[in-house]
This record gives sequence, structure tokens and C-alpha cells, in this order.
Amino acid sequence: MIIKKDYWIGAIAGFLTGALALAILYFLKISFPYQNLAALVLLPVLWAAGVWFGDFLGARVKPFVSQFGRYAAAGFLSTAIDFSVLNLTSYLTGVTAGIIVGWVNAPGFLIAVVNGYLWNKLWVFKDYNNDGLFRDFPKFFAVGIGGLIINSVLIIALTTYAPASIIETIGPSKWLNYAKFIANIAVLIWNFTGFKFIVFKK
Repeated sequence: MIIKKDYWIGAIAGFLTGALALAILYFLKISFPYQNLAALVLLPVLWAAGVWFGDFLGARVKPFVSQFGRYAAAGFLSTAIDFSVLNLTSYLTGVTAGIIVGWVNAPGFLIAVVNGYLWNKLWVFKDYNNDGLFRDFPKFFAVGIGGLIINSVLIIALTTYAPASIIETIGPSKWLNYAKFIANIAVLIWNFTGFKFIVFKK
């Protein structure tokens, strides 16, 4: 069940996502008019609206849609953390492709997993219990490791075996982010299924 506080939490998630998005744009040397306004004002509004829309559909279609609205808001924040750490690590190491990019990908993914656990447990699925905050973390981490494997394999494949002409046209750093985005779509489905039916099942 959604309460008004959830809309504010969604807006906070949107603001944090926007702030991290600005960092990612900085690393990629991308800028556009009013990007600060879009990232720090528009995204919080959109995230709160997304939580409301999930609640609206959940009341009329299936209750889990309401959870998915919150999951999307929290998930985008974790994704922004993942991408920003990936870009920082890639910037510091100069690695944008090959098998080693799997290791470059790992730190941000693992930090995002811990962030995602806290948001999913305390807000998305609201799984409160008296057994400790991290009681479900081993199961969550196991699902997250499965997601990391899927994520890293897809990124390695897309950055290593994509046609050189495409990578040269787009640029290695930007192509790394495209590959990460594609991989995250697959992981989004994997994670929601695992979190709902294995980690936070009721």
C-alpha cells in the first residue's frame, strides 16, 4: 500500500539519481541546455509521479504493480550509482573493453547491490521484521551475484565483439555505457523476480 510519504521518498530517489546522472555526463563530456534543472528538479517530479502511477495501476490491475513503481524509482538510483562508479573506475584505469572490463564493472555493481538491498527491504517491499536489518542480505546478495554475472558477461561481449566501426563512431567510453544500459535491462527483470519471489517473499 502506498502512502503520501512514499511520493516524497520517490522524489528523494529522483534527486539523488539526477545528481549522479550529472556526474556521469561529466565523465562522458556530454552537456545540454538546462541539464541541471532537468536532473535536479524534473527527475524528482517524474520519480514521484512514477510511484503514484504505479499505485494507480496497482489498485486497478495487480497489487504487485504498485511495488514495481517503487522498485523502478529505487532501481534507477542503484543504476545511477552503478554507472557513476563504473565511469569513475573506467576513467581512473583507462579500461573500456575486454575481459578486464568485468572487474571494472564489479565495484559499482556491488555498491549498488547494497544500496538496492536497503531500499528494497525498507521501502519497496517493506519487509520489516525483528530478525535484524541484514537477515535477508545473503539471499539478496546471491540474487545480486547472479545479476552481476549476467551484467558482466553482456558488457564484456558487447564491448569486445561489437564492430569496431560502431565503437569508433560512438567512442569507447560512450559505447561502454550503452553496453551497460543494455545489460541492465536484462538484470532489471532478473532482480525484480528474484527479490520478490526469493528474498522478500511473504
